[in-house]
Amino acid sequence: MLYVKEQYKDHPELGNKIAEADKIFEEEIDRIVHRNILESEKRPDGRKLDQLRDLNVEVGILPHSHGTGLFNRGTTQALSILTLAAPGFEQWVETMEINLTKKRFMHHYVFPPFGVGEIGKMSGGSGRREIGHGALAERSLEPIIPSKDKFPYTIRVVSEILSSNGSSSMASVCGSSLALMDGGVPIKSPAAGIAMGLMFDEKNEKYKILTDIQGPEDHHGDMDLKVAGTKDGITGMQMDVKVEGITTEIIEKSLQQAKKARLEILEVIEKEISAHRPELSKHAPRVETIKINPAKIGTLIGPGGKMINEIIEQTGAEIDIEDDGSVFVTSLTAEGMKKALALIQEVIYEPKIGDEFDGTVVSIRDFGAFVEIMPGKDGMVHISEISDHRINKITDVLTMGQKVHVWVKGVDDTGKISLTMRPHR
Repeated sequence: MLYVKEQYKDHPELGNKIAEADKIFEEEIDRIVHRNILESEKRPDGRKLDQLRDLNVEVGILPHSHGTGLFNRGTTQALSILTLAAPGFEQWVETMEINLTKKRFMHHYVFPPFGVGEIGKMSGGSGRREIGHGALAERSLEPIIPSKDKFPYTIRVVSEILSSNGSSSMASVCGSSLALMDGGVPIKSPAAGIAMGLMFDEKNEKYKILTDIQGPEDHHGDMDLKVAGTKDGITGMQMDVKVEGITTEIIEKSLQQAKKARLEILEVIEKEISAHRPELSKHAPRVETIKINPAKIGTLIGPGGKMINEIIEQTGAEIDIEDDGSVFVTSLTAEGMKKALALIQEVIYEPKIGDEFDGTVVSIRDFGAFVEIMPGKDGMVHISEISDHRINKITDVLTMGQKVHVWVKGVDDTGKISLTMRPHR
């Protein structure tokens, strides 16, 4: 029909006839596809009804990413790319139904024009189709994502469809599982997805269920049932139908056939990578979690954020604090991580009797001296605790800025620290 339209494009008076011929042509193709499958179980590409197209998977093909997975099913090809970030990069979500919530796992789906052999520029944002496909894959992957307690990172996977001929959203689930495992994310189990089709006769009596439908079977078929899951069960499902009369029997058989296909795909995935890698990519940031007394959160943040911002500036680390006292430190370097953790411990330090420090004299009074034992934290050494001998005047033995060794003698209810320079007191 494309040839006919091209030949008669200069004859607008034939427009209605060409449109009618196009409709007849489409209807005949539809009848042929249905008849071949229903009567002979002959699919357009010659596969059996429950047969998958050729599968091929790869991981780690982008060396500087945090994790990558390439999934091929026939001519459908999805490249999934993992990015790990600090907990503070969680996405804030606000809808009409719920208040502000956070998302720590995101899956985004990109469908460039060349994926279906077309030329065109990338639009400024995702369309309804891209958002829907990405959300379906995201819902299917959410059950396998580890909890924040076990893996505190913010996780984003982008699936780019390099070539498409049927069920690219389910290919995204497969590619994302590969990318997550390649990146060292401790997922509970890999997930895979498949699209199931259906061909009904004109009386809606006889039917055939198809595994792994592609373009013509989706276009001329009567159902597009996408099923994703692990070896243990279903994690996501979506169905589009064009006919009435989808019975529970059809659903049951479709799910059974989908499970068979899903297990075949998972077997191929596990041959490439059987579990998540034991270590994260060297390009990924590291996150350490510590617990502090919630009452110390204000101290760690400091007036107007002064203390926390100083630590971030000195170390280059990112620091996120939650109301329960969980502190997440994210750093690209081991040195920055170590320094940030040490500074946090200094700020939140709760002194105990007997702790000892090398401190600096920061203030001298008639009754004693104040010694800074940690940044922003000092204690008082009474004149009687400076020496075993009587001291008439503190300035005879101590000067401003002098380094002294002290022990914690006591801490009162308000947190004031008393120190001694006399050991074992």
